Amino acid sequence: MCMRIEDHIIIGKEDSGAETVEITVDGKPIPAKVGEPILAALLAKNIIINRYTVKNKEPRGLFCGIGQCTDCAMIVNGMANVRTCITPVEKGMVVNTQFGIGGEGNG
Repeated sequence: MCMRIEDHIIIGKEDSGAETVEITVDGKPIPAKVGEPILAALLAKNIIINRYTVKNKEPRGLFCGIGQCTDCAMIVNGMANVRTCITPVEKGMVVNTQFGIGGEGNG
């Protein structure tokens, strides 16, 4: 099942002519389209957990999809708390699941 976001309320429609590149997610390469939200590429590969909460270590993923909450926050290129639903893919990105507030010890 593919869950690719084709029409995003903020970023707009998917660019069918966009270059396909590779990003690394938790150490594994996945294809992504330049300019699409990171979350769209993750959902297309059925990756639905982006982070785990601080207190109860509960999984979180897509919730609002418009950058207003932090459920899709991940570590992107070493920067914690990046909202993947509104951050566009760039070639060579390194994305990791975030545990807690994203400090040291994250994957």
